[in-house]
Amino acid sequence: MSSSNIQLEAAWKEQLKDEFEKPYFSELRNFLKQEKQAGKTIYPAGQNIFNAFNSTPFEKVKVVIIGQDPYHGPSQAHGLCFSVQEGIKPPPSLVNIFKELKSDIDGYTIPQHGCLQKWADQGVFLMNAILTVEGNNPASHQKKGWEEFTNAAIQKLSSHRQGLVFMLWGAFAQQKAALIDDRKHFILKAAHPSPLSAYNGFFGCRHFSKANEILVSEGKTPIDWQT
Repeated sequence: MSSSNIQLEAAWKEQLKDEFEKPYFSELRNFLKQEKQAGKTIYPAGQNIFNAFNSTPFEKVKVVIIGQDPYHGPSQAHGLCFSVQEGIKPPPSLVNIFKELKSDIDGYTIPQHGCLQKWADQGVFLMNAILTVEGNNPASHQKKGWEEFTNAAIQKLSSHRQGLVFMLWGAFAQQKAALIDDRKHFILKAAHPSPLSAYNGFFGCRHFSKANEILVSEGKTPIDWQT
């Protein structure tokens, strides 16, 4: 996974090119290589690790949703936070996201699948802070270097873009507010949609309609949240 063979959208690659040359990225690359050589299953599949970046080009980002790390079950993760591939049962946090959408957006229908690719294609940057995980071992790739890389991505968006809406759900995501210039961007905070915390402020946060109101006020096309 050297910078030369990483398939990354051109503008993102330009913004993050320095990261690929830093020692932490070399260490991360070696760690992933060793895990594969040891026969461990890593999610998502290699071609999907940077799916969030490739689905939502740097200049097209309008809304940012930050997750923690990928789903660790078979066929779930495909490189977009909270999203699962079609045919996979939506996990509990995603079910709660759909419930909030139904109460927030007039006419919203809860979908039969959990794939959020349509959001990403419209400019919703669905990035996990950690981009890989060992199968059936949640948070197993924490502190291996991904956080440094994804923090750099947030900082680049903060520095070089204007008027983005950042949705920060839960304490982990809210720590990322320190990387965002709130004089240039809009930060929406709520509890995490997990069943453990959704009733503590995620339900009723109305982030989806608020984001669209902000986008319209900024002269941008709102997101069609129906998937």
